[in-house]
Amino acid sequence: MSDTEYSDTDMDIADALLPLDDWHRAQGARMVSFAGYVMPIQYEGIMAEHLWTRQHAGLFDVSHMGQLLFSGEGADAALETLLPGDIIALQEGRMRYSLLLDVDGGILDDLMVTRRGDGIYMVVNGATKYDDIGHLRENLPDGITINHMEDQALLALQGPEAAGALATLIAGVDALYFMQAGAFRWRTYDLWISRSGYTGEDGFEISLPSEAVVAFADALCALDAVKPIGLGARDSLRLEAGLPLYGHDLDENIDPVTADLSFAISRRRRAEGGFPGAERILDLLTNGAPVKRVGLLLDGRLPAREGAKLFCGGEEVGSVTSGGFAPSVGAPIAMAYVPSTAATPGTAVELEVRGKRLPATVTAMPFISHSYHRQGAK
Repeated sequence: MSDTEYSDTDMDIADALLPLDDWHRAQGARMVSFAGYVMPIQYEGIMAEHLWTRQHAGLFDVSHMGQLLFSGEGADAALETLLPGDIIALQEGRMRYSLLLDVDGGILDDLMVTRRGDGIYMVVNGATKYDDIGHLRENLPDGITINHMEDQALLALQGPEAAGALATLIAGVDALYFMQAGAFRWRTYDLWISRSGYTGEDGFEISLPSEAVVAFADALCALDAVKPIGLGARDSLRLEAGLPLYGHDLDENIDPVTADLSFAISRRRRAEGGFPGAERILDLLTNGAPVKRVGLLLDGRLPAREGAKLFCGGEEVGSVTSGGFAPSVGAPIAMAYVPSTAATPGTAVELEVRGKRLPATVTAMPFISHSYHRQGAK
């Protein structure tokens, strides 16, 4: 498990309940407070759930995420004033990872953008969604409508057996490739399904009416390949996949280049600019960032948690932003920001854990290979 903060001792009475709250409890989930919601951290255990997802198919409830739909003439061009991606060229049924930037190019959130027939669909992080909506409403033209789709639940089905399992319920869904999406029907309900996820595995994210989510979760978990998976395994899976978590590995003080997310800045936008912080970010693309996000592989079995001090050549140079034991790697791993001079894979560093300096090595991410179902891949 990595270092994401959860609490089951001081759940706030204001924490919202997910549409599947009773369902999670009936499945034996241990519930915790996270991002303003009561959510399942585990069912049978984080290690077992992590490995099940890597080998079969895990069902995650991510209904705390914000689902937004932008409509109105020029919505794509308007969004390009706030995001560094090429939204205008995005074709229907195609999606793109992007970043919501502040005026200095700092990352306010990371998100997914998809073009649908009825507008631009965006999924933002649950902990930041209301701030995101406020920022978007303040900075987009009045002619752009933002629909916060609060009546929609969101599930993620992840793992090598996810496509086969989902296709038994929804014909044709397995024809999608990674970063493609489309509209489907299940019983009498309209679903929006993308082939994407946050685990490094092949999988899908499924937006559906909240009134249908219990029956749909039951239908999925009736399949031998599928088990419900909690927040704990979701976090260890994304850490192994080298995927940053907003509020830990990313925040408004970090720019896309420093975060090693330059791929989110589309080629046309690099040439034209026009996004927040473009001058600074384009300079960093040209000349390099002085600090970089890197992966760390620790010696031994003791994990380093968020905030652990990092040393190189005896000098303190940074700290861990995410860390934990990686079940599929069989060793503790971490992410951290270090000077670019120390960011080369193979660089020896030390981490201060429980008052001791432990050896670690800078390593390339992801820690395990991604298994996305890419078009054209053999």
